[in-house]
Amino acid sequence: MSNVSSHNWGLEQIVADLRASREQLHRTRHPLGIRELPSRDAVISIVGGLRAALFPTHYGAADLTDESVDYYVGHTLESTLRLLAEQIRRALRFLPEHAQTSDEALSVRAFDVAREFGRQLPGIRALLVSDIQAAFAGDPAAQHITEILLCYPGVWAMTHHRLAHALHRLGVPLLARFINEIAHSATGIDIHPGAQIDSSFFIDHGTGVVIGETAVIGQRVRVYQAVTLGAKSFAADLDGTLVKGNARHPVVEDDVVIYAGATILGRVTIGRGSVIGGNVWLTHSVPPGSSVSQGKVREGERTDEGKH
Repeated sequence: MSNVSSHNWGLEQIVADLRASREQLHRTRHPLGIRELPSRDAVISIVGGLRAALFPTHYGAADLTDESVDYYVGHTLESTLRLLAEQIRRALRFLPEHAQTSDEALSVRAFDVAREFGRQLPGIRALLVSDIQAAFAGDPAAQHITEILLCYPGVWAMTHHRLAHALHRLGVPLLARFINEIAHSATGIDIHPGAQIDSSFFIDHGTGVVIGETAVIGQRVRVYQAVTLGAKSFAADLDGTLVKGNARHPVVEDDVVIYAGATILGRVTIGRGSVIGGNVWLTHSVPPGSSVSQGKVREGERTDEGKH
C-alpha cells in the first residue's frame, strides 16, 4: 500500500484555484445562484411514465387487461404528473420572470402547467399515432405497428419531441430541452423542442437528423438519415451578441420527401409535394412539386428515389 498521504496532492491550492475559477475568473453559475436543478433521472422516469400512459399495452405492465387498463393509466398519470410538477417548478426558477416569485407561488404555477400538459395528452397521442401510421405506410420493411413502436428510433425521437414541444409551448423551455436531449443521446436524432411538426411525420433510419428551433414542418413529410434543417447564418445585434428566437430555419410544406444527407439552410420554403434528393445542399426556396437533385431544380417533375 502506498505511504503517500493526501496532503501531498496539494489539495488546498487546487480547491482555492477552483473556487477562484467558479466565483471570479470563469463563472458559469446562474446569476440567482440556483442550486435546485432539474433531475435528468427524474425526467427519464417522467417520459417513461408518459409513454406507458399513452401506449399502456406496449409500454405498460405486462399483465394489463381490458378491465384494469384505465386504472393503470390513471395511477401512472397521477404519480408521473406529480413528479413532472416538481421538475417544472425547478425549471421555472431559471426564467427571468420568475426570479422573484415566491416558492409557494412557483409551486402553484408548476401544478397549473402540469395539469394543462396532462389535458393535452390525448392530442399528443393522436399525433404520435399518425406518426406511427406514417412509418408503417412509408417503410416496406415494417411488419406491424408493434415493431414500429418498440424498435424505430424515429418514433422514439418523435415521442420525446411531441412531449417536449408541448412543454416548450407551455413556457418550460429548459425541461423541454432535457427531454429532447435524452432522445438525442439515445437515437442520434436532434430535434429542438421549439420546432413545429405537423401530423404523420416519418423519420426513417434517423441517425444524424437535425431539425432546428424555428423549423416548421407540414403534414405527411418524410425525411431520411443525416438530413439537416438548419440555419444559414445567425443575426447579431450591434454588440455582436446573437439574436435569439428569430425565424432562421426552413419551412417544409405538406407531402415533402427529403432523402439522406440533404442539407437545407435558412428561412427558405420547400413547396408542397417536392422531393429533395440525397446529399443536396439547398439555401433557397423551391416551388411546389419540385424535384431537386444535386442542386438542380426541375419544376413539376417529382420523382421518387430508391429507398435503400
